[in-house]
Amino acid sequence: MSFLRRYARLLGVAEPMTSLTAGKIAPNFSLKALDGKEYSLSAAMKRGPVVVAFFKISCPVCQFTFPFLERLYKRTGGEGVTFLAVSQDDARATKGFVEDYGVTFPVLLDEDGYPVSSGYGLTNVPTIFLIDSDATIRVSSLGFSKPDLENIANELAARGKQAPAALFLASERVPEYKPG
Repeated sequence: MSFLRRYARLLGVAEPMTSLTAGKIAPNFSLKALDGKEYSLSAAMKRGPVVVAFFKISCPVCQFTFPFLERLYKRTGGEGVTFLAVSQDDARATKGFVEDYGVTFPVLLDEDGYPVSSGYGLTNVPTIFLIDSDATIRVSSLGFSKPDLENIANELAARGKQAPAALFLASERVPEYKPG
């Protein structure tokens, strides 16, 4: 990040960290997953809302966040919702991350130059979006945000007509926020 952008943030006049905030339309994308399958946002939205999580394997906040995303996926993923992770790393490195952090939902590979990440206006990872089936972004979350993840969990539970289950256990010491 440039000095001027950091300085502007300190003064409180900086633009949001991502240009795609709640209420905006998510751009469609199509990427290959680690398993070689092609996934597109438009196809996933036909089944219902989509959670898209952008990450880099070397990002400690991504490493912290993904076990909670996996927990959320296991509780709410299925017929009515799709989870997609978008890696900014190569396939070999990403496979190691998937194994280390137990990710079982599809992990897609952003191409060289990160065209999908750039299209979403990302400046930091992790960045997580909850996208409605009409492509409207319902939640745009930067870094690890406990309230944002709880909001996503509650929205998905309501859509699935389920009682919301606690995403974070009382025995866990989970901070409210970790910047990405």
